[in-house]
Formats: sequence, C-alpha cells, structure tokens
Amino acid sequence: MSVEPAGRRERKNLQTRRALAEAALVLFMRKGYDQVSVKEIADAVDISVPTLFRHVPDGKEALIFDDGTERRESILAAVHERRDGQTVISALHEFMASRGPFVAHPSAELRRRTDLIVSTKALRDYSRVLWVRCEAPLADAIADELGRPANDVTSRALARYVLETPELISAHDPDPAAALAEVFELLERGVPRSSSSRSSSPS
Repeated sequence: MSVEPAGRRERKNLQTRRALAEAALVLFMRKGYDQVSVKEIADAVDISVPTLFRHVPDGKEALIFDDGTERRESILAAVHERRDGQTVISALHEFMASRGPFVAHPSAELRRRTDLIVSTKALRDYSRVLWVRCEAPLADAIADELGRPANDVTSRALARYVLETPELISAHDPDPAAALAEVFELLERGVPRSSSSRSSSPS
C-alpha cells in the first residue's frame, strides 16, 4: 500500500478546508448562521460529517475561518518587518486597519463576510478566540523588538490590548476605522492630561 506524500496530503487538506469555508459562507449568507446545519455544509462539499470535523475540529463556528495561521504570521510580520523608523504601535495599527471591519473601502464580498461575522455572536466569539491565540507570540515579538526581556509584562499587556481591539470596537462603534485610530493614538501617546484634572495641592 503506497503512502501519500506529506506535501500532497497537506495540499488536499487545505483545498478541502477552503471548500468548506466557501460552502459555509454561501449557506450562512443565504439562510442565516443558525439555520444551517453542519451536515448541510458537509453535503455541499460531498464529504461526511466526521470528515468535516477532522478538517475543522472546532466545529461550525470555525468553518469560515482558516486555522489562525495566516493572522498570526501576518501580525508577527507587521512587527518584525515594519519600515525603518516606524514604531511597533504604528505597525500594529496599520495591520489592524487592513482587517475586516476596519478596512476603509472593502469589496462587496469582504463587506458581506464582515457583516456576517460582526452580526453573529458565535462567529464573532470564534474570531476573538483566533486573535487571543496570537497573544503569546505577539508579546514575544514586541518584547524582542523593544529590547525587553522574555515574558515582559508590558509587552504582554500591549499584545493583549491590541488583540482585544477588534472585539472592543467592531460590534459597537459606527465608525470602526476612526475608533481604531483613536485607540492606537492612545497606545502611542498615552492618556492625555485633562485640563480639568484636580490639583494635588490642598484648597
């Protein structure tokens, strides 16, 4: 019995996952997320439900996403490959501005997909899971670029705040891109001193 080469097997697995994502997205948009069963999606790709779960073990909410590799590698590249003189915060702002609800002029397809995710709690929650999985490697990348020690608490705090930004903004703000800019201005510049702040001297 011949054994399929690993490279070919990986390509076939990737093709199946992409087919599942495309089928799920079409069905979710046509019928609504809650009205689509896992079996319908498996049938659309002509595979069994157990086979579907082998490719997407996290279940229905994970079907229109990849396994998180792309976003992790992309956000790390944004930090490590930023322009000369560009700050880490600015690079992370540019990266986030290129994602989902923050894109200034999205294509019709991207807008439909983003609207589906933002308006569907299960999909929004899973997207957050994928962001949170990037926390440790992003914290390491930030610490490395800033010359801080491994497991540095400020780098971990910054990574967590950046990765929570999509959930913090996209579901609640009428202008996500502007809100994103405000958040990263805060991260870059710090909290401004209010002109009405209380004096420390006794009255």
